[in-house]
Amino acid sequence: MLRRSCLSLSLALLVLCGRPALAAAAEPPALLLAQVYRPGLPLQDYWVSEKYDGVRGHWDGQTLRTRGGETVAAPAWFTAGWPATAMDGELWAGRGRFSHAQSTVRQQQAGDAAWRGMRFMVFDLPAHGGPFDERLPALQTLVDRLAQPWVQAVPQHRVAHDAALQALLRRTERAGGEGLMLHRGASYYRAGRSDDLLKVKTHEDTEARVVAHLPGKGQHAGRMGALLVEMPTGQRFRLGAGFSAAQRTDPPPLGSWVTYRFRGTHESGLPRFASFVRVREDLHTR
Repeated sequence: MLRRSCLSLSLALLVLCGRPALAAAAEPPALLLAQVYRPGLPLQDYWVSEKYDGVRGHWDGQTLRTRGGETVAAPAWFTAGWPATAMDGELWAGRGRFSHAQSTVRQQQAGDAAWRGMRFMVFDLPAHGGPFDERLPALQTLVDRLAQPWVQAVPQHRVAHDAALQALLRRTERAGGEGLMLHRGASYYRAGRSDDLLKVKTHEDTEARVVAHLPGKGQHAGRMGALLVEMPTGQRFRLGAGFSAAQRTDPPPLGSWVTYRFRGTHESGLPRFASFVRVREDLHTR
């Protein structure tokens, strides 16, 4: 039988168990989401940038929220002077520092030292109204006027063909980056997934919700053997690879969202060679 010290999903008990939680969520913001890049697309139509391994942040003109809609309790100085216009970006602590970013964003009273290591990497202006080709210079002007070193416009440039894109991907990953993003210049900001925004990575990854802990056998007897997870499509599958011994003893809570890595999909749409990466504590627990 699995033993857990912090199974309650209530915010109060999460805090008592030493797991600081974000403030109660409002309606999640309507965000532009990425599809996976497929070779053969007209790259001349796209801008290319680094994919930052942080926590998605949406500034609605008054409040900074996560992708799941939770309010981010950043220090007052961090958002002081921010414009009344919406900004879409990534709360990022640098390459290889996702844990720091997630921990800082989740805490209700993170210290200044933690937030001094954070940056808001702005990559879009959702309410601008023009195509991305026009939003880019407007975004750069806005960030320049803010003149805050922790608020930065994401560098964007062009590549000529797939070979150049793959070479850039390899250089980015060797330097510790997560991957690349492609943003179609003629596209308008619209919520949901489309080819207007594409992610380019060596391995695909996405999120699923934990619906059950499946008991282990053999060397994992008495601990979790696998998670039963549910994709946004409603399809369920066993996720059993990629866990440490500690994670099998104290597995991700029911209702939490986890990121997993995979290599393509079966005809059914289920992932092939899926492997656990981490818990996404910036997304809703349901």
